[in-house]
Amino acid sequence: MKQNKNNVGELFGITTEKIKAMVDVDSILGTPIKIEDVTIIPVSKVTYGFGSGGSDFATKNKTDLFGGGGGAGITIAPVAFIVISNGDVRIKPISTGDDPLERAITLIPDAIDKIVDLVDKFKSRKNNDTEEKEGEDTTEQE
Repeated sequence: MKQNKNNVGELFGITTEKIKAMVDVDSILGTPIKIEDVTIIPVSKVTYGFGSGGSDFATKNKTDLFGGGGGAGITIAPVAFIVISNGDVRIKPISTGDDPLERAITLIPDAIDKIVDLVDKFKSRKNNDTEEKEGEDTTEQE
């Protein structure tokens, strides 16, 4: 009976080792692609699952019978690209647009970029207005 428990442990161990061999960091963050001064890094979503099990079978003689098995499945799907250009880092998501939550998450980086641009324009406009008023004040004093 102890030998059979070791068989289940071996099945589980082998299944786990096979999964570790399939999934590594390079599966999630791909090899950077450099084109002139732009670097593109592919980003993927990795999903995996596994199961294993075994059972003792009753026999009429005193030999123990054991049956077991294990299996694993893996899916790797591209989800985005990290684009690095002139010190600027952007995430360009790949979206199917099927899921509303996924779509909202996909739009967040672009929305943040637009908000930052608006704030910068507002600050620039405010600085120009202040400089113009200061210029008018000095002209009036002369």
